[in-house]
Amino acid sequence: MAKLIGLDKLANYFRVIKHNGGILGSIKTLLRTDDLKFGTLVGVDKLGNKYFENNLYFYGRNRWVVYHEKFGLNYDGSLVPSEWYGWLHYKTDYLPHEDPGRPKHKWMIQDWSENLSGSDKQYVPYGTTRTKVEGWTPPK
Repeated sequence: MAKLIGLDKLANYFRVIKHNGGILGSIKTLLRTDDLKFGTLVGVDKLGNKYFENNLYFYGRNRWVVYHEKFGLNYDGSLVPSEWYGWLHYKTDYLPHEDPGRPKHKWMIQDWSENLSGSDKQYVPYGTTRTKVEGWTPPK
């Protein structure tokens, strides 16, 4: 009967507001992430990012990350460490601290480094072939 009237939707609305820290916290979360969800906290990584899961949502949208507040609005996908990447993208159902067969490679243990694409420190491979298009420099 409650589902027929729509009280379950109202209960979920209040649950979302409570999960995000009240009305002001929900407004803050909505401005940062453009989404309001509620779920179970399954873990926190070494950068302070929080990982949530709620199986009431559609598969593919039931796992998400809330980036640490120190990143503000300047967050991107490179902030997800490699140990959480597999769980977040459904490659495994094991959490990083519960996975018994998880390999230990050097690149998995390394500390996080910022994505430097588009900056002076970006990776540019060395090549010996001449470019097909050469940049134009204006005459002085």
